[in-house]
Amino acid sequence: MTPRLPRLLVYTRTTGYRHDSIPAAVTAVRTLGEFEVDASEDPSALEAPLDRYAAVVFLSTSGEVLTPTGRERLASYLESGGGFVGVHAAACTEYEWPYYGELLGARFDRHPDYQPGKAVIEDHDHPATRHLPAVWDFTDEWYDFRSNPRGAVRVLARADESSYTGGGMGDDHPLVWCREQGAGRVFYTALGHAAEAYEDPDFRAHLLGGIRWAARLD
Repeated sequence: MTPRLPRLLVYTRTTGYRHDSIPAAVTAVRTLGEFEVDASEDPSALEAPLDRYAAVVFLSTSGEVLTPTGRERLASYLESGGGFVGVHAAACTEYEWPYYGELLGARFDRHPDYQPGKAVIEDHDHPATRHLPAVWDFTDEWYDFRSNPRGAVRVLARADESSYTGGGMGDDHPLVWCREQGAGRVFYTALGHAAEAYEDPDFRAHLLGGIRWAARLD
C-alpha cells in the first residue's frame, strides 16, 4: 500500500495586489511531488481544524485575508506545533493582526523595480539553502521590510543591494529566514514574484526545502 503523502493547505486569497504568478505557483507546489495539496482562496478553509495539514502555505496572499475565527485557528495551529510557510507577498498580509507580523518576522514596506540581483546565502545548513551557491543570481522585486528581523529570526539569505538599484535597507537586508512560533515552525522567502521563478530548478528546490523544514519532514 502506497503511504499517504503529507497534506498542505496552500492559501492564495488576495484583498490587495494580486500576483499574476499565483496559478503557476500553485501548480509548482502541486508538482513538487511530495505533498497532497488543497489550494483555496476561501477564508472558511482556515476556519476548519488545521491539524490534518503538515503545513499551511500563504502563497502571495495580500491584504486582510482571514476572519476572526481563521486567525484563532491559525494561531492555535502554530502554537501547538504546526508549520507555516510564507512566500513573497505573504509579507503584505494581515497588517491589522499584530500576531501575524510576529509570526512572520517582518512586514513588507516597498520594493524597487523587478530586476536581476544577487542573494548572499548566509546559512547553508538548512534544506531551503543547502543546494544554493554562496551567491545566488536571481531576478525578483527585492522586497524591503518595515523592520530588520535579524535577531528574532534565523537569517538564511540576504540581498546584496550593490547588485541592483533601489534597495532601501542597506548592507544588512534579510531576504529569507526561519523561526519558531510557539511549538511551530515558520519559514519565509521574499522571492517568488514572477511565474518564471516557479519553473527555476533552484527556486523550486528552495521552496521545497522551506516547506519540508516547516512541516518537520527534513
